[in-house]
Amino acid sequence: MGNNQKNIEIFWHPGFYGAIEIELISNKGMFEFQREYQLGKQPFRMDLLIIRKKSKVLVENEIGHIFKKYNIIEYKSPGDSLSIDDYYKTVGYACLYKGLGDTVNQIPAKELTVSVFRNRYPRELFRSLKEEDFIIEERFPGIYYISGPIPFETQIIVTNDLEGEKHKSLRLLSPDVQKRDAKAFIREAAEWKEPGDRNNIEAVLQVSIAANRGLYDEIRRESGMCDALRDLLKEEITEAKEKARQEGWQEGIQAGKQEGRKEGIKEGIKEGIKEGIKEGKQKTLFRNNQKFDDEHDVDCRAGYVSYEYPGGKMGDL
Repeated sequence: MGNNQKNIEIFWHPGFYGAIEIELISNKGMFEFQREYQLGKQPFRMDLLIIRKKSKVLVENEIGHIFKKYNIIEYKSPGDSLSIDDYYKTVGYACLYKGLGDTVNQIPAKELTVSVFRNRYPRELFRSLKEEDFIIEERFPGIYYISGPIPFETQIIVTNDLEGEKHKSLRLLSPDVQKRDAKAFIREAAEWKEPGDRNNIEAVLQVSIAANRGLYDEIRRESGMCDALRDLLKEEITEAKEKARQEGWQEGIQAGKQEGRKEGIKEGIKEGIKEGIKEGKQKTLFRNNQKFDDEHDVDCRAGYVSYEYPGGKMGDL
């Protein structure tokens, strides 16, 4: 992570939501995506529920080959652990979802699948699963099918190990993005014009850029790539500029008010001093042909200034 901003907190899940929709774009309209699906009234939320609306249409992307009617998705951000307990928690979400149907067996177990995504190989999890007599099969590069004593078909996807052109969006969700993947994604994404697709592209690029600033700085310097990247993030840049303009405007108003208050105080002090001088002069007038003593003190209370004048003459302020 040599070129990364280590201290910046990155919210990876929005990028994942965009990436998984891009992964399945070949079957657009076939799936319904429900993000952070809440399980009844319980304080549990799945990262993503994908509902397959067309059962007889082949899913082109290998990640979706396992999909049935209802598909429970868990995403682990880079740096998150993936233990045997995390695995069972996700299976537990599937069990809760199945058990919370409006009618008995409304959601058949055979129509449920579980998918867990992580960027790194889960060595400890696979070791624990094997110890519990699960069978792990790498069906496609980076895609592992899990079979054993659970009622649902399950797969674990290691996004860094995915191969081919179809999986660039998921490979970009990493602090170690390959330059060729980033450039290929930018070129391909530039052809997508639908608002929903553009939103997903922006979500992926936002987290990918945040985690790989040095890499994207290099890409921006290359001929043609800067304009393509700027075009993809045009709405975000416009919104950021507008937000900055509004914030600057508000800050300007506040600064103006503060400066105005300062000027008001300053003017008040000046006026107070003038009044004090005037009052002091009045006190130095001879009354009944008598003089005051040679030295007097003047207290200019309006400006909280104490001034001493000798011989009845006012000193310089």
